[in-house]
Order: sequence, then structure tokens, then C-alpha cells
Amino acid sequence: MSLLQSARDMSGELQRLRHALHAEPEIGLTLPRTQEKVLQALDGLPLEIGTGRSLTSVTAVLRGGKPGPVVLLRGDMDALPVHERNALPYISTVDGVMHACGHDLHTAMLAGAAHLLSARREDLAGDVVFMFQPGEEGHEGARYMIEEGVLDAAGRRPAAAYALHVVSGMLRPGVFSARGGPIMAAADTLVVTVRGRGGHGSAPHRALDPIPAACEMVTALQTMVTRGFDVFDPVVITVGSFHAGTAENVIPDEARFEVTIRTFSKANRAAVKERAVRLVTNIAEAHGLAGRAEFGMGYPVTVNDPDESAFAGDAVTDLLGPGRYFVAPQPVTGAEDFSYVLDEVPGAFLFLGACPPERDPATAPYNHSAEVEFDDAVLPDGAALLAHLAMSRLAR
Repeated sequence: MSLLQSARDMSGELQRLRHALHAEPEIGLTLPRTQEKVLQALDGLPLEIGTGRSLTSVTAVLRGGKPGPVVLLRGDMDALPVHERNALPYISTVDGVMHACGHDLHTAMLAGAAHLLSARREDLAGDVVFMFQPGEEGHEGARYMIEEGVLDAAGRRPAAAYALHVVSGMLRPGVFSARGGPIMAAADTLVVTVRGRGGHGSAPHRALDPIPAACEMVTALQTMVTRGFDVFDPVVITVGSFHAGTAENVIPDEARFEVTIRTFSKANRAAVKERAVRLVTNIAEAHGLAGRAEFGMGYPVTVNDPDESAFAGDAVTDLLGPGRYFVAPQPVTGAEDFSYVLDEVPGAFLFLGACPPERDPATAPYNHSAEVEFDDAVLPDGAALLAHLAMSRLAR
């Protein structure tokens, strides 16, 4: 039986696992109920299974029947602090927590790939590492798993690593997409505190007002982007939080704002850090104020190896036929901690359109929305592609 047909024959099992995960979502690095469901899904397979020490990860190694390299497949497992507003029969039963980014599908697909490859173990020319990862949503779960040895779980480093991510928009249902080079942005933060001296709003000359200086900083950061960085190596700076004062006639002692910064190259990431901190500090000094800028490094740029990305695209067409793969013309400005894996191992990160058929991908609620929905129909194709990537890469 073909790999794809085998995957489609197990679609009911994949849906049941996905629905069980969706109904009991968990956040962060500690996902005990999720880990338990994954271990149950893998029970009976010829896998070497280990669990994390500082996080509830699951690492499973499948030893192929023939000698060869190692391929790593990753699925993230954590949910988001979002209260679900859907009418699904398997809606989240945990108040304020939801699988709003489709990680329940990723986990089910990876478990499905483990079943598919286990059934073909004797034909595998090498080993496969299945990386079930908590804490993708801002908790650096991939970094922790790397520190705990996931890249050496098979006894030697992977030759390649692959991961999928469903999207409720952007792509037609069932269509995969990737590109060589940067595929997702680095995500860093800048927290700026401007301290002055409070006073009466009617006599600003008797105070040191931090608000105008902070406002100037916000504008100057935008000008810094447009005048200091190449438009073809983008930098995005967004001030998402600005707080100062308590009343209209009171000059506060302090103003504070928080910034998200997205970059697509290591050079610009380093340059933004240096220039942004210098800029806000100098503006504060020019106004006779004290300025503190704290730069927080987040996820690195997610960079697909060009050869592995092209290989993945060919694998989609080989498995599913023409019209199912789309080369992304540009990166996505979101961030992803699979970047830590791709910093160590060549590989590819692919998107998969999972918009329900009754919705329009152009207008459907997107990932992280309380109303987002993903179509179960993509589960077997995603599981089959992960398995096909591993088998084909080992045979190469």
C-alpha cells in the first residue's frame, strides 16, 4: 500500500488524537496531559522513547533496517492563552486556553508519521528522530530540547530536519509552501523607560516631562528603519505598548514603551540592537532626561537551506502531484523557534494551507484568533509528507 493511502486510511485515528489534544490544551513548557496523549499514541511502536527533564518533551528514535544518516522531524505541542469562540464539538474545555495556532494538528501529523515510518522500518536507510516539542509560543522549547540533546538522540547529528506549520489563511487548502533562505523573521523586543521629574501640567517648565521625549523616540525609531536599513533586507519596528501618566494635568515622572522588532538577517539584527539603543539613549540625554533601553533577544531568523527547501518542494509534488506546492515569494514576518534547529542542522520549514472549505483563505480568521479553525482533511497529507521527506532524504 502506498504511503499516502496508508495515511488516509488512518485519518480517523489522526482526527481523534487531534480532537483530544484540542479539547485539553496546555501552555508553555509543561504539558503533562499532552505528553501523556503523545506517549499513548506512540505505544507499541518500535521506538526508543525519552522524555525531557526541564520540559515535558517527547523524543522518539526509529532505527532503520539499513545503515544511513539521521533525519529529524519536529512537531510543536503547546497552545495559546486565548479563549476559544467556536462551536466545534471538540472545543477547548480549558478556560482561556486554545490551540489557536494549529499545534494540535502538528502533533497528530508527527504521531501519524511515526506510525507510517514504523511500518516501513526495514526499508529505512538510516534513523529518524521525532521531536515532540513544548513551548514554541515564546518559551524557547526548541532551545531547551537542543540543550537536553535532541539533536544527538540517535547517536549522531541529523543530516536534515523538517517541520510543517498549518495556516488558516494565506494558502489554499492542502497547498504547501516554502522558500530557500529566510522563511520567518527574528523577533526581538525593546523596552524603553524614560525618567524625568513630575510636576503640574500648567507649568511644564518646572518639571522634566518624559512624554514628549518618549513620543519623539517612537517617531525616530520609524525614521531609523526607513533611512538606516536597506528596503530589500527588511526591518519592522512596532510600538505595541505605551504607558505614561495618571491625569491630564499631571506631568509624570516616567514614560515607558515596549517594541517588537522583526529582522531577516543576522547583520540587521545586530545593527538594530546597537542603533535603537543608542538612538533612544541619545534622545533622552538631549532632553536632559534619563533613558534606559533594554533589548531582549527572541527567536532567531528561521532560515531554510536552499537545497533542502527545493528537495521538500519536489517531495510534495512527488507525493501529492502537481499544483500542491507553491514557492513563497517572500518571508513571513512571524517568528518560529524551529529556527534554533535550523541554526544547527540544514533543513526546511514548510507551511500548509488548512482553511476549512466553507471559508475563504483571504478573509478567514487567522492563526492566533479566538475564532480560527483548521480543517482535519489536511492531517493525512501532512503525516504522509513528513514520512515521505524522511524516507526520501535517507535514501538520497
